[in-house]
Amino acid sequence: MGAMTTTPAAVADASAYARAVEEARTAAAAYYAGGESAVDDDTYDRLVRGIAAYEKEHPDETLADSPTGKVAGGAATGDVPHSAPMLSLDNVFSAEQLVAWAASLERRLGRPVEAWSVEPKLDGLAIAARYEHGRLTRLVTRGDGTAGEDVSHAVGSVVGLPGRLTEPVSLEVRGEVLMTREQFERGNALRTEHGGAPFANARGAAAGTLRAKDRPYRAETTFYGYGALPLPSSGPLGELLERWPHSQVLEYVTGLGVHTAAATDVAPRTLATVAEVQSRVEEIAGLRAELPFGIDGIVIKADLAEDQRAAGAGSRAPRWAIAYKLPAVEKITRLLAVEWNVGRTGVVAPRAVLEPVLIDGSTVTYATLHNPGDITRRDLRLGDRVMVHKAGDIIPRVEAPVVRLRTGEERPIVFPEDCPQCGGEIDTSGQRWRCVRGRDCRLVASISYAVGRDQLDIEGLGATRVVQLVEAGLLTDFADLFVLRREQLLALDRMGVTSTDNLLAAVEGAKAQPLSRVLAALGVRGTGRSMSRRIARHFATMDRLRAADAEAVRRVDGIGTEKAPLIVAELAELAPLIDKLVAAGVNMTEPGATPPPDGAEGGPEAADAPEVALPGGPLAGMTVVVTGAMTGPLAKLSRNRMNELIERAGGTSSSSVSKRTTLLVAGENAGTKRAKAEALGVRVADPDEFAAMVAELLTDDQGDPDDRP
Repeated sequence: MGAMTTTPAAVADASAYARAVEEARTAAAAYYAGGESAVDDDTYDRLVRGIAAYEKEHPDETLADSPTGKVAGGAATGDVPHSAPMLSLDNVFSAEQLVAWAASLERRLGRPVEAWSVEPKLDGLAIAARYEHGRLTRLVTRGDGTAGEDVSHAVGSVVGLPGRLTEPVSLEVRGEVLMTREQFERGNALRTEHGGAPFANARGAAAGTLRAKDRPYRAETTFYGYGALPLPSSGPLGELLERWPHSQVLEYVTGLGVHTAAATDVAPRTLATVAEVQSRVEEIAGLRAELPFGIDGIVIKADLAEDQRAAGAGSRAPRWAIAYKLPAVEKITRLLAVEWNVGRTGVVAPRAVLEPVLIDGSTVTYATLHNPGDITRRDLRLGDRVMVHKAGDIIPRVEAPVVRLRTGEERPIVFPEDCPQCGGEIDTSGQRWRCVRGRDCRLVASISYAVGRDQLDIEGLGATRVVQLVEAGLLTDFADLFVLRREQLLALDRMGVTSTDNLLAAVEGAKAQPLSRVLAALGVRGTGRSMSRRIARHFATMDRLRAADAEAVRRVDGIGTEKAPLIVAELAELAPLIDKLVAAGVNMTEPGATPPPDGAEGGPEAADAPEVALPGGPLAGMTVVVTGAMTGPLAKLSRNRMNELIERAGGTSSSSVSKRTTLLVAGENAGTKRAKAEALGVRVADPDEFAAMVAELLTDDQGDPDDRP
């Protein structure tokens, strides 16, 4: 799950303690007022734990403003009384602390806990939604736990919180209002378009949006319910809500039409043992990076109502529930500089240089900035304190500046006027800027990529040799490789008869590579190796692909309405290079693929044409994901060769586990994908088991001595 920082902040003496209390009070006030704070969640947690540790050693010095033992750190207020206290949760940070907490709860009860409920701790704003006779009448924030702020003006604007329930009952539903990652991007775009400063993270955006009144635009948020309790008008339902287990209450609320986590990959589960709880905690943690919303932990509760009543609650938190906090995936750090790099297709991409910061177990010094328009939209400046997000293996990204921390010394980010690579002109007409020379700007990189193992696989053509051929004027693109003459190569330094003949033989062999490899070598923007295989399988020939319009390309699995026209335009731009490859005798068909029926490349008659799949095979109809290090008969196969093997066997290869996944091939150190597959009930096979499934096709791959991971 990643390394969790459990060490409290050091508070050495009374003076340091007073400063820590003031810092925590200020941070909590900013956080609960608008969702933005001068410190990130991990720093705040460590600060509060340091304060608590000092107070434990010096109980007579505890200050009235101390955040310990208070809901929302004592910073939030409200004027609408809650029907029952709306408390926070205490935290644990390790499996050992979880076991100790569970044991202490069972000692308090004097009996084992019969059932545990385990669910995600959603990173949003806690809300109580009151329904009278099935109609939503009031929304109230948590506030100080006894009273909250009335935000009923937001009724009707929160997805998942229906204006009317499916039954005319009276009750109070409690849950979190948050922004999904997609809603956060849209909301920030709307905010900046209307002259506002971007929110630093999704939690702040949700809090600010929920409280906002009279905005000229509407940003969307989402509600996830995590409980319900009776109101004075609930009648007989009130008795049931007080007797039902927590899991049954959630099931009932879901049936009323209220959004809960029940339909997500991290749906609440009821488990019998602490060992099962810990296993589910690890599963949810493993799925975290792929969720459409943020979570900062997992909540564990005693499921039975009688256990909850017997355990009771303190002034700040119930004793029957705990939050297992996960490592922080968001931290605040400083933007030191912006580097402008040129990719092999000529795209000019900005990269943030950061003051090093530890996030999710690794030190982050660089992060994605997407494109120049994104920098302008987020109003990023050099010297800004910025919120940086990282989860799992995802490349870190800069979310937005923490505007309230600006000192006035921040400086504008200077965009390049000329290509940083070659000094040529930059095409700034698109969202992504690009050198007008395109692939020619990074010719060596472009050719080296094209001849790589997962593309044309031409042995003997490393970067050094490519540089030599380019400098000798023999290569202007990778199609020139197929017209090289023996005497041209022999005239070069360090090119003897043997190396020349071996290279020419490898180039000749590359002519027979399937269309999918040729497409990958072309490096069409918006595609990769997997997408190249899907496109090749769908169209079967280059001629059919080049004749396809955007609507026809869109029908390839994984290509949406935005990407399709870009691919069509890119293929048109590459037409001279493709023509040179055809003239040189390079194969332009995909062996075994069946072309779409006449009319399926475009036009309305093709609307219902199914995606073409390879016929038969041991994996026919299966969607297969490969993760971890392969062993045994598969040890020599690269990931690309594994995916090709899957598709030759009639299956569909995929890079991510979902409900559509049929099989996960899990090698050593499989990690989060295995956890997600097990959580979804997807079949998991080890390398030996999978090798047996495709044994007949595997023989060809084992016979390739050049195939290395």
